[in-house]
Amino acid sequence: MRHAAAFLGGLFDVDREFWFPMLVVVDEAQLFAPAAAGEVSDEARKASLGAMTNLMCRGRKRGLAGIIATQRLAKLAKNVAAEASNFLMGRTFLDIDMSRAADLLGMERRQAEMFRDLNRGHFIALGPALSRRPLPIRIGDVQTDGRTGNARLMPMPPSAAPADARDLIMKPGENESLRAMSRPAPASTADILAQLAASQPPQPPAFSLASEVAAHPVREMPPKPSLDDVLREVLTDPEALYRNVAQVYQDFLVRCRQYGVNGRSVDLAAFRRKMATARAGVDAETADTPEWEKALALSTAMPEDFQAVFLMLARAAHDQTACPSNAQIARARGSRSPRRALGLLEFMEQRGLIVIEMDAYGARIIELPALGWKTEAGNPDALDEDEVA
Repeated sequence: MRHAAAFLGGLFDVDREFWFPMLVVVDEAQLFAPAAAGEVSDEARKASLGAMTNLMCRGRKRGLAGIIATQRLAKLAKNVAAEASNFLMGRTFLDIDMSRAADLLGMERRQAEMFRDLNRGHFIALGPALSRRPLPIRIGDVQTDGRTGNARLMPMPPSAAPADARDLIMKPGENESLRAMSRPAPASTADILAQLAASQPPQPPAFSLASEVAAHPVREMPPKPSLDDVLREVLTDPEALYRNVAQVYQDFLVRCRQYGVNGRSVDLAAFRRKMATARAGVDAETADTPEWEKALALSTAMPEDFQAVFLMLARAAHDQTACPSNAQIARARGSRSPRRALGLLEFMEQRGLIVIEMDAYGARIIELPALGWKTEAGNPDALDEDEVA
């Protein structure tokens, strides 16, 4: 695919003095312009697909006329197939290929069955060079054969007499001597029973519990992690804070099953609160204080988008630290857009959840009236230190 992209790209990159009318025929086009990603790398697929699209879209002004041939029309990218002007649809059997062929020819779905009945060399043609309406046509016989030729069945030779056939099969060749098959004489039943009686199965060694314990000492099982430990392990992925809560919850349940912990004891609603606390950056020591229980109870009655942001502001006000920046608030909301964080703060202020003040130096101070807490002045345009790290 990389070689095809480089070759087609070179046809477009040459100087204008080398533009000549050229017919570019691409066989098995679904390999170079696939409709979906396959086993190849995404980079090679995009390069090849872009080169094929350029050939069919922009090739006319450079004198390049593209012809694409494929046996799997459903696997061919629509952007490439739609740029063709003339179509020849031959016999095909899969329903998706017949449906795709009918769509390209402007035929009804019930007429797609006719593609199964086409004989060899018969096609349905459409295009300005062929017909303005779908028209059955027949292509003449080919004048050249492939490297393997065109195999045809030959009649069987006249049957010979059974005796002659047996002699033909059993007669040795010129350099082959007839060898007699020597078989050993079968043993008698008495000899077989004597052999079985003489053979004794190996006796297993005596079992000793002390030796087994000494050979295989009992290993102490490590203690099972708590639900908070599993949640912290899930949140070690930096992208987990920006994913949907339901997706992170499924990852949390999978980790719990791996450690043998009952993750279903934490339902989705409780997990949302834990996620909001984690996004706010609240440590375990602060989360156990009575003041924080009040802040957590207030956030529970708020919409999901508000909870993590409210808890982050409450943590900053509780610890008497600088007001979080727009980038930090966006991360708590699960976004990377500081503009969205600024819009969320304005909406929270309109609902009376917070009060925003700006000092003489342009620093922001946020007060939480329901808790009576207030943050220190902070730069709203500062970068998120965790994101930069």
